[in-house]
Amino acid sequence: MRYLLIVTLLWAFSFSLIGEYLAGAVDSYFAVLSRILIAGLLFVPLTRWRGQAPAFVRGMLLIGALQFGVTYVCLYLSFNLLTVPEVLLFTILTPLHVTLIEDALNRRFNPWALLAALVAVLGAGIIRYDGVSKGFLLGFLLLQLANFTFAAGQVLYKHLLLRHPSSEPQYRRFGFFYLGALLVALPAFLLLGNAERLPSTLLQWSVLAWLGVVASGLGLYWWNQGASLVDGGTLAVMNNALVPAGLLVNLLIWNHDADLLRLALGGAVIVASLPLAGLGRARLLQGRVA
Repeated sequence: MRYLLIVTLLWAFSFSLIGEYLAGAVDSYFAVLSRILIAGLLFVPLTRWRGQAPAFVRGMLLIGALQFGVTYVCLYLSFNLLTVPEVLLFTILTPLHVTLIEDALNRRFNPWALLAALVAVLGAGIIRYDGVSKGFLLGFLLLQLANFTFAAGQVLYKHLLLRHPSSEPQYRRFGFFYLGALLVALPAFLLLGNAERLPSTLLQWSVLAWLGVVASGLGLYWWNQGASLVDGGTLAVMNNALVPAGLLVNLLIWNHDADLLRLALGGAVIVASLPLAGLGRARLLQGRVA
């Protein structure tokens, strides 16, 4: 639990740093690639390469590609279309994606989860009721893809450790995670990136360095380690603890002109959608017991 709390505090500042200093100024693909390279430098030298089960290596590569590669590419692109408070509020749907993924793995259909998704979309519409555009919708969809791949990474990592237990510290096997992320970010930058929009100021490089070392390096490792030690309910709560923490940082320091009433109303509707998925799961379990 302490790992999740520490990372929540670290990531509360990350969203605002991206939105205020990188979004629109630094190429999104390069920003993600640089974070992966910097974070990888922390763990790749510590990784024990020999003696690892091939299935474990493949699993870690997949998790890194999803949870870091795809997630952060979509996240950074969404910052070009949404405000920081909107990005934070829309990440609150991550537990819903966890529910959908677990139901799919267990071959269950939960119509309540789909209803929850529709209610969440309504909440997003309230936040931008007078400014819904193609850009806003694209940003919302990009963020939901990011939520899905981040949720998938958490679920798969926990299952992978159960299938391939080891007495050695997790950091000795975590380098594969960043290699998997690199398999996504490097081709994305080479094919879609804009080399003319690299960081041009010391501040931008400093933000990228902090995000790479602290948020992506220590943060993602601690988060996955914490996620593997708690139950699903606790993990869902901690996924959403980031939202009020990040909003508080952004509104107090940077975004003084935000429409607080609209954010509150839309956010309340989004939050209200989450118990619907849980209700559906509870009914499914009751049906099995009966």
